[in-house]
Amino acid sequence: MENLPFGRMITAMVTPFDANRELDAKRAQELADRLVKGGNDALIINGTTGESPTVFYPQKMELFQAVLEAVDGRVPVIANVGDNCTADTIDFALSVQELGVDGFMCVVPYYNKPPQEGMYQHFASIAAAVELPIILYNIPGRCVVNMEAQTTLRLARDFDNIVAVKEASGRMDQVEAITAEAPEGFVVYSGDDSATLPIMERGGVGVISTIGNVAPDRMREIVYLAAEGKWDEARRAHDALLPLMEGLFATSNPILVKEALSLVGFPVGGVRLPLVDATAEQSACLEAIMKEVGVL
Repeated sequence: MENLPFGRMITAMVTPFDANRELDAKRAQELADRLVKGGNDALIINGTTGESPTVFYPQKMELFQAVLEAVDGRVPVIANVGDNCTADTIDFALSVQELGVDGFMCVVPYYNKPPQEGMYQHFASIAAAVELPIILYNIPGRCVVNMEAQTTLRLARDFDNIVAVKEASGRMDQVEAITAEAPEGFVVYSGDDSATLPIMERGGVGVISTIGNVAPDRMREIVYLAAEGKWDEARRAHDALLPLMEGLFATSNPILVKEALSLVGFPVGGVRLPLVDATAEQSACLEAIMKEVGVL
Protein backbone atom coordinates (compact mmCIF):
# COMPACT_ATOMS: atom_id res chain seq x y z
CA MET A 1 0.00 0.00 0.00
CA GLU A 2 2.97 2.32 0.48
CA ASN A 3 3.19 2.58 -3.33
CA LEU A 4 -0.56 3.12 -3.70
CA PRO A 5 -1.37 6.54 -2.24
CA PHE A 6 -5.06 6.08 -3.08
CA GLY A 7 -5.24 2.40 -2.14
CA ARG A 8 -7.10 -0.32 -4.03
CA MET A 9 -10.78 0.14 -3.19
CA ILE A 10 -12.04 3.54 -4.30
CA THR A 11 -15.70 4.44 -4.63
CA ALA A 12 -17.02 7.08 -7.00
CA MET A 13 -19.55 8.59 -4.61
CA VAL A 14 -23.07 9.53 -5.66
CA THR A 15 -24.10 13.14 -5.08
CA PRO A 16 -27.06 13.42 -2.70
CA PHE A 17 -29.90 15.80 -3.56
CA ASP A 18 -32.84 16.96 -1.48
CA ALA A 19 -36.52 16.81 -2.44
CA ASN A 20 -36.04 19.82 -4.74
CA ARG A 21 -32.99 18.24 -6.41
CA GLU A 22 -30.72 20.76 -4.73
CA LEU A 23 -27.37 19.70 -3.37
CA ASP A 24 -27.73 18.09 0.06
CA ALA A 25 -24.33 18.78 1.57
CA LYS A 26 -25.26 17.33 4.95
CA ARG A 27 -26.32 14.04 3.40
CA ALA A 28 -23.14 14.04 1.33
CA GLN A 29 -21.16 14.23 4.57
CA GLU A 30 -23.15 11.37 6.06
CA LEU A 31 -22.62 9.28 2.94
CA ALA A 32 -18.89 10.01 2.85
CA ASP A 33 -18.61 8.94 6.49
CA ARG A 34 -20.59 5.77 5.73
CA LEU A 35 -18.30 4.91 2.83
CA VAL A 36 -15.13 5.47 4.83
CA LYS A 37 -16.44 3.25 7.62
CA GLY A 38 -17.49 0.73 4.98
CA GLY A 39 -13.87 0.13 4.03
CA ASN A 40 -13.06 2.45 1.15
CA ASP A 41 -9.42 3.41 0.77
CA ALA A 42 -10.32 6.69 -0.99
CA LEU A 43 -13.32 8.50 -2.45
CA ILE A 44 -13.84 10.14 -5.82
CA ILE A 45 -16.26 13.02 -5.61
CA ASN A 46 -18.53 14.21 -8.42
CA GLY A 47 -17.46 11.75 -11.09
CA THR A 48 -19.88 10.12 -13.51
CA THR A 49 -21.65 8.36 -10.64
CA GLY A 50 -21.77 11.74 -8.89
CA GLU A 51 -23.69 13.33 -11.81
CA SER A 52 -20.88 15.71 -12.68
CA PRO A 53 -22.57 17.08 -15.85
CA THR A 54 -25.46 18.53 -13.84
CA VAL A 55 -23.62 19.73 -10.73
CA PHE A 56 -22.39 23.21 -11.56
CA TYR A 57 -19.05 24.66 -10.48
CA PRO A 58 -20.17 26.50 -7.31
CA GLN A 59 -21.99 23.36 -6.17
CA LYS A 60 -18.97 21.22 -6.95
CA MET A 61 -16.89 23.44 -4.67
CA GLU A 62 -19.49 23.20 -1.91
CA LEU A 63 -19.62 19.43 -2.32
CA PHE A 64 -15.84 19.01 -2.20
CA GLN A 65 -15.60 21.16 0.90
CA ALA A 66 -18.40 19.26 2.66
CA VAL A 67 -16.81 15.89 1.97
CA LEU A 68 -13.37 17.07 3.06
CA GLU A 69 -14.84 18.18 6.38
CA ALA A 70 -16.63 14.87 6.89
CA VAL A 71 -13.70 12.67 5.92
CA ASP A 72 -11.29 14.74 8.02
CA GLY A 73 -8.16 13.16 6.61
CA ARG A 74 -9.16 9.53 7.22
CA VAL A 75 -8.83 8.63 3.51
CA PRO A 76 -7.78 10.59 0.41
CA VAL A 77 -10.46 12.69 -1.27
CA ILE A 78 -10.10 12.84 -5.05
CA ALA A 79 -11.98 15.59 -6.87
CA ASN A 80 -13.23 15.00 -10.38
CA VAL A 81 -12.34 18.23 -12.20
CA GLY A 82 -12.23 16.92 -15.77
CA ASP A 83 -14.05 18.79 -18.51
CA ASN A 84 -13.91 18.92 -22.29
CA CYS A 85 -12.33 22.36 -22.29
CA THR A 86 -8.67 22.32 -21.29
CA ALA A 87 -8.56 25.93 -20.10
CA ASP A 88 -11.70 25.52 -17.96
CA THR A 89 -10.33 22.32 -16.44
CA ILE A 90 -7.09 24.03 -15.44
CA ASP A 91 -8.84 27.08 -13.96
CA PHE A 92 -11.20 24.90 -11.97
CA ALA A 93 -8.48 22.51 -10.82
CA LEU A 94 -6.38 25.39 -9.51
CA SER A 95 -9.35 26.60 -7.44
CA VAL A 96 -10.15 23.12 -6.13
CA GLN A 97 -6.51 22.47 -5.26
CA GLU A 98 -6.73 25.24 -2.66
CA LEU A 99 -9.49 23.38 -0.78
CA GLY A 100 -7.07 20.68 0.30
CA VAL A 101 -8.17 17.71 -1.80
CA ASP A 102 -5.64 14.91 -2.24
CA GLY A 103 -5.84 14.40 -5.99
CA PHE A 104 -7.76 14.91 -9.21
CA MET A 105 -9.54 12.72 -11.70
CA CYS A 106 -9.70 14.01 -15.27
CA VAL A 107 -11.72 12.39 -18.04
CA VAL A 108 -10.80 12.14 -21.71
CA PRO A 109 -12.48 15.17 -23.33
CA TYR A 110 -15.97 14.19 -24.43
CA TYR A 111 -17.92 15.47 -27.45
CA ASN A 112 -14.87 17.21 -28.98
CA LYS A 113 -13.52 13.86 -30.29
CA PRO A 114 -9.86 14.87 -29.96
CA PRO A 115 -7.14 12.87 -31.72
CA GLN A 116 -4.50 11.15 -29.61
CA GLU A 117 -2.20 14.17 -29.78
CA GLY A 118 -5.05 16.37 -28.57
CA MET A 119 -5.61 14.06 -25.62
CA TYR A 120 -1.92 14.16 -24.80
CA GLN A 121 -1.75 17.95 -24.98
CA HIS A 122 -4.95 18.27 -22.88
CA PHE A 123 -3.64 16.15 -20.01
CA ALA A 124 -0.09 17.49 -20.34
CA SER A 125 -1.38 21.05 -19.93
CA ILE A 126 -3.33 20.11 -16.81
CA ALA A 127 -0.45 18.17 -15.28
CA ALA A 128 1.95 21.04 -15.86
CA ALA A 129 -0.42 23.51 -14.21
CA VAL A 130 -1.29 21.65 -11.00
CA GLU A 131 0.70 20.10 -8.18
CA LEU A 132 -1.61 17.27 -7.13
CA PRO A 133 -1.57 13.70 -8.46
CA ILE A 134 -3.92 13.00 -11.36
CA ILE A 135 -5.92 9.90 -12.29
CA LEU A 136 -6.73 9.79 -16.00
CA TYR A 137 -10.19 8.48 -16.90
CA ASN A 138 -10.66 6.59 -20.15
CA ILE A 139 -14.29 5.75 -20.88
CA PRO A 140 -15.00 5.57 -24.62
CA GLY A 141 -18.64 4.64 -24.04
CA ARG A 142 -19.27 8.17 -22.77
CA CYS A 143 -16.50 10.09 -24.52
CA VAL A 144 -16.85 8.46 -27.99
CA VAL A 145 -13.06 8.29 -28.38
CA ASN A 146 -10.61 5.84 -26.80
CA MET A 147 -7.30 6.95 -25.35
CA GLU A 148 -4.84 4.43 -26.73
CA ALA A 149 -2.33 2.68 -24.51
CA GLN A 150 0.64 4.51 -25.99
CA THR A 151 -0.94 7.89 -25.22
CA THR A 152 -1.54 6.84 -21.63
CA LEU A 153 2.02 5.57 -21.32
CA ARG A 154 3.47 8.71 -22.87
CA LEU A 155 1.68 10.82 -20.28
CA ALA A 156 2.74 8.48 -17.47
CA ARG A 157 6.39 8.75 -18.51
CA ASP A 158 6.38 12.50 -19.07
CA PHE A 159 4.60 13.67 -15.89
CA ASP A 160 5.35 12.44 -12.39
CA ASN A 161 2.00 13.69 -11.12
CA ILE A 162 0.03 11.55 -13.59
CA VAL A 163 -0.14 8.48 -11.37
CA ALA A 164 -2.97 6.26 -12.60
CA VAL A 165 -5.60 5.58 -15.20
CA LYS A 166 -9.17 4.48 -14.62
CA GLU A 167 -9.68 2.10 -17.54
CA ALA A 168 -13.28 1.63 -18.65
CA SER A 169 -12.54 0.83 -22.28
CA GLY A 170 -13.30 -2.86 -21.92
CA ARG A 171 -10.15 -3.59 -23.92
CA MET A 172 -8.05 -6.09 -22.03
CA ASP A 173 -5.28 -5.92 -24.64
CA GLN A 174 -5.02 -2.22 -23.85
CA VAL A 175 -4.84 -2.90 -20.12
CA GLU A 176 -2.09 -5.44 -20.71
CA ALA A 177 -0.12 -3.00 -22.83
CA ILE A 178 -0.30 -0.31 -20.14
CA THR A 179 0.61 -2.54 -17.21
CA ALA A 180 3.47 -4.14 -19.17
CA GLU A 181 5.16 -0.83 -19.94
CA ALA A 182 4.04 1.50 -17.15
CA PRO A 183 6.78 3.43 -15.36
CA GLU A 184 7.24 2.87 -11.65
CA GLY A 185 4.51 4.62 -9.68
CA PHE A 186 1.87 4.49 -12.42
CA VAL A 187 -1.05 2.07 -11.95
CA VAL A 188 -4.27 0.91 -13.59
CA TYR A 189 -7.64 0.87 -11.86
CA SER A 190 -10.67 -0.90 -13.25
CA GLY A 191 -13.39 1.54 -14.18
CA ASP A 192 -16.04 -1.16 -14.25
CA ASP A 193 -16.86 -3.32 -11.22
CA SER A 194 -17.49 -6.43 -13.29
CA ALA A 195 -14.12 -6.07 -15.07
CA THR A 196 -12.11 -5.71 -11.87
CA LEU A 197 -10.87 -9.30 -11.65
CA PRO A 198 -9.82 -9.53 -15.32
CA ILE A 199 -8.00 -6.22 -15.01
CA MET A 200 -6.26 -7.22 -11.78
CA GLU A 201 -5.25 -10.50 -13.40
CA ARG A 202 -3.50 -8.34 -16.00
CA GLY A 203 -1.65 -6.20 -13.49
CA GLY A 204 -4.28 -3.70 -12.35
CA VAL A 205 -4.23 -2.72 -8.69
CA GLY A 206 -7.89 -2.22 -7.83
CA VAL A 207 -11.13 -0.54 -8.77
CA ILE A 208 -12.85 2.81 -8.91
CA SER A 209 -16.22 1.42 -8.03
CA THR A 210 -19.91 2.14 -8.46
CA ILE A 211 -21.23 -0.75 -6.37
CA GLY A 212 -19.00 0.52 -3.58
CA ASN A 213 -21.74 3.03 -2.76
CA VAL A 214 -23.99 0.14 -1.77
CA ALA A 215 -21.74 -2.77 -0.78
CA PRO A 216 -18.23 -1.45 -0.17
CA ASP A 217 -17.29 -4.32 2.12
CA ARG A 218 -18.18 -6.92 -0.51
CA MET A 219 -16.26 -5.17 -3.29
CA ARG A 220 -13.30 -4.58 -1.00
CA GLU A 221 -13.18 -8.30 -0.22
CA ILE A 222 -12.92 -9.13 -3.94
CA VAL A 223 -10.17 -6.59 -4.57
CA TYR A 224 -8.04 -7.59 -1.61
CA LEU A 225 -8.39 -11.32 -2.21
CA ALA A 226 -7.15 -10.69 -5.75
CA ALA A 227 -4.32 -8.49 -4.49
CA GLU A 228 -3.24 -11.34 -2.21
CA GLY A 229 -3.27 -13.79 -5.12
CA LYS A 230 -6.24 -15.73 -3.73
CA TRP A 231 -7.83 -15.96 -7.14
CA ASP A 232 -10.26 -18.80 -6.48
CA GLU A 233 -11.68 -17.07 -3.42
CA ALA A 234 -11.80 -13.76 -5.28
CA ARG A 235 -13.66 -15.40 -8.16
CA ARG A 236 -16.25 -16.91 -5.84
CA ALA A 237 -16.81 -13.57 -4.13
CA HIS A 238 -16.99 -11.86 -7.53
CA ASP A 239 -19.49 -14.33 -8.94
CA ALA A 240 -21.68 -13.97 -5.85
CA LEU A 241 -21.87 -10.19 -6.33
CA LEU A 242 -21.89 -10.10 -10.15
CA PRO A 243 -25.70 -10.00 -10.57
CA LEU A 244 -25.78 -6.71 -8.67
CA MET A 245 -22.72 -5.31 -10.46
CA GLU A 246 -24.58 -5.84 -13.72
CA GLY A 247 -28.02 -5.01 -12.36
CA LEU A 248 -27.00 -1.52 -11.29
CA PHE A 249 -26.38 -0.74 -14.97
CA ALA A 250 -29.74 -1.93 -16.31
CA THR A 251 -30.35 1.75 -17.02
CA SER A 252 -28.13 4.83 -17.03
CA ASN A 253 -25.82 5.21 -14.05
CA PRO A 254 -26.40 6.42 -11.31
CA ILE A 255 -30.19 5.97 -11.44
CA LEU A 256 -30.15 2.52 -9.90
CA VAL A 257 -27.29 3.19 -7.50
CA LYS A 258 -29.35 5.91 -5.88
CA GLU A 259 -32.36 3.59 -5.86
CA ALA A 260 -30.26 0.85 -4.24
CA LEU A 261 -29.19 3.20 -1.47
CA SER A 262 -32.83 4.02 -0.85
CA LEU A 263 -33.65 0.30 -0.69
CA VAL A 264 -30.96 -0.31 1.95
CA GLY A 265 -32.42 2.50 4.04
CA PHE A 266 -29.99 5.28 3.20
CA PRO A 267 -31.88 7.51 0.74
CA VAL A 268 -29.83 10.14 -1.12
CA GLY A 269 -32.56 11.68 -3.27
CA GLY A 270 -33.24 11.28 -6.96
CA VAL A 271 -31.28 12.20 -10.07
CA ARG A 272 -31.28 15.42 -12.06
CA LEU A 273 -32.65 15.74 -15.56
CA PRO A 274 -31.97 14.60 -18.21
CA LEU A 275 -31.71 11.45 -16.07
CA VAL A 276 -34.94 10.23 -14.50
CA ASP A 277 -35.60 8.26 -11.34
CA ALA A 278 -36.04 4.50 -11.36
CA THR A 279 -39.45 3.19 -12.34
CA ALA A 280 -41.42 0.94 -10.01
CA GLU A 281 -40.55 -2.02 -12.22
CA GLN A 282 -36.84 -1.20 -12.18
CA SER A 283 -36.91 -0.81 -8.42
CA ALA A 284 -38.67 -4.16 -7.92
CA CYS A 285 -36.16 -5.92 -10.18
CA LEU A 286 -33.25 -4.28 -8.36
CA GLU A 287 -34.67 -5.23 -4.98
CA ALA A 288 -34.91 -8.86 -6.08
CA ILE A 289 -31.27 -8.85 -7.21
CA MET A 290 -30.13 -7.22 -3.98
CA LYS A 291 -31.91 -9.96 -2.00
CA GLU A 292 -30.43 -12.63 -4.27
CA VAL A 293 -26.86 -11.48 -3.59
CA GLY A 294 -27.43 -10.85 0.12
CA VAL A 295 -27.16 -7.06 0.16
CA LEU A 296 -30.76 -6.83 1.36
